Amino acid sequence: MNEFLAYFKHKLDVDKRLVLIYIFVYGIWGILMDQFGTFSEIARFTFWWQVITVYLVYMIPISLLLRGLPFYQQYAYGLVFMGLLEFSGYALQTSYAYPDNLLDGFFGVRNFSLAMALFFAFYFPAGNWLVNKIYLRLFTSSG
Repeated sequence: MNEFLAYFKHKLDVDKRLVLIYIFVYGIWGILMDQFGTFSEIARFTFWWQVITVYLVYMIPISLLLRGLPFYQQYAYGLVFMGLLEFSGYALQTSYAYPDNLLDGFFGVRNFSLAMALFFAFYFPAGNWLVNKIYLRLFTSSG
């Protein structure tokens, strides 16, 4: 357990500017995805503040933990974290899936949450890649 806590502390000890980029990128991403899900009538959060709790409070620390791992490991771990998130969101009814939505029609009702978890697991490697690119562009000198 001490080894995990040391790893966790080390991974979260990053430049505060990097954290601000995560907050900006994931915040915008969360708002846009919630709006898209609502507009396309696929799924949405039940409460507006869930964008903050999911994208900033939940996803940023996980992204930091996974940062630097190969793509496949970020995706695999991300799948576990997103599976737990999707399951709990629909079980607690804090996420709303529109009846007969596009994904239901394509994958079937029983596979909706699985499809969502498989898709959203890409957020971790994609988010880490994007934030890293922005950070390097803004805060490193071109040598």
